[in-house]
Amino acid sequence: MPNLDEPERSAIELGAVLHALSDPTRLAVVRQIESDGERLCGALTVEVAKSTLSQHLRVLREAGITRTRARGNQRWVSLRRDDLDELFPGLLDVVLRAAERNCRNGADHAADRTGAQAGAAP
Repeated sequence: MPNLDEPERSAIELGAVLHALSDPTRLAVVRQIESDGERLCGALTVEVAKSTLSQHLRVLREAGITRTRARGNQRWVSLRRDDLDELFPGLLDVVLRAAERNCRNGADHAADRTGAQAGAAP
């Protein structure tokens, strides 16, 4: 079965890529695929409704960041890393490093808040 509708490499636009990567849920999806490789759409771990995840996957696909292929009733999603690196060298690496740093800092801040609350006077 063919891949779902996605732009040709030459039609991928920087603005659409940046917009797609600006959403935390979509960025989390990209991070998972980058880390684990091609994934079943239903196996992505995000805290949104299935219908909302479908919309996020559509935005990523239409921006040219991901490729979705159908196999029977399953949908597999992968990064179009080669296309993105050819068009925008280093962009995905920079965005993913920044996202990782933000996640670590967010976890550090959450731990700081939890520790501060535990030490607070009743």
